[in-house]
Order: sequence, then C-alpha cells, then structure tokens
Amino acid sequence: LHPRVRRQRQMCIRDRKKQQEMRIRMTKEVLVTISGLQFSPETESESVELITSGSYYKKNGKHYIIYDEVNEGFSETTRNIIKLNDDFMDITRRGVSNVHMMFEKNRKNVTYYYTPYGSLLIGIDAKSVDVQETENDIDVKVNYELEVNYEHMADCCITMNIKSKDAGDFRITGAE
Repeated sequence: LHPRVRRQRQMCIRDRKKQQEMRIRMTKEVLVTISGLQFSPETESESVELITSGSYYKKNGKHYIIYDEVNEGFSETTRNIIKLNDDFMDITRRGVSNVHMMFEKNRKNVTYYYTPYGSLLIGIDAKSVDVQETENDIDVKVNYELEVNYEHMADCCITMNIKSKDAGDFRITGAE
C-alpha cells in the first residue's frame, strides 16, 4: 500500500475507535429522572416527577433502562423496563401494575393497563418522540394523547433524563 493510503486508513480506524469510546461512556449505573404532565380540559394540569437509580445497557442499537418503583400503599415494587431508539419508546411495567405501552410517532397503540383495582383499555397516540443522546446522558421528550376506553382523557408530555452516575453534572429536568 502507498504510505498516504495506509495513513488515511489508520486515521479512519482511530476515528472509529474514538466514536465507539464516546458511545460506551454511558455506565451501567444511571440516575433516571422522569417528569410527566397531563393537560385535560375538565381538570387542572397534573404534574408527576420520579427520580431514582437504575441500570442501563445498549443492545442492537436500542437503549434499555431498568428501574424499580415503589408503589404507595403496597409492599411489592413495580419493575420498569424502558426501551428507546431514535423515534420510539417502549415501556413495560411488571409488579403491582402491569402494562406494555408503545409510543411511536403518528401511530396509535392500544393496550390493557392492569392495576390492583381492575384493568383499563388505554390508547396512546404519540405526536412526537424525541431522543437525544450525548456521551453521558440521554434526553427523551414524548408528546401524546391518552385515551381510556376509547375516550380522550388528556394530552400528555413525558420528559426523561437518563444520566450516567459517573457524570459530574447532575440536573433535574422538568415537564414543559
């Protein structure tokens, strides 16, 4: 090989290694911040926020975040598994409440939400799913319409920040 071609290949290999190192900086232990806001014409806006520790890994181009949630009034916890890629979010909850919710832009998904008090048929019509990734955190914003038993209940917004515990700059994100 010509020395110039060899040098270019080495530079490309070095650049690929740097990109891979940047992607891998997100550690297994993460801090999960989730804020949700519901807008309903009949009632005032409701805001909910959760901050907890969790686990993270990336497999086949998808981000996986796993955390346990304590439910008020119950001794059992609920395991939450969030799966993300650039344009969708998938949430599975198992424990006191059980549900598999899929948020896909411009697509309505219907599922049953099982609670200790009974089940609800819910519809999720995601208007936008935005996932932004940096070397130490992932920011997610989802706007969607929520239906219960085929009736519109609320316009909702979920924002998430998944931050590597090794990152030095902790911040709390809020629903807009």
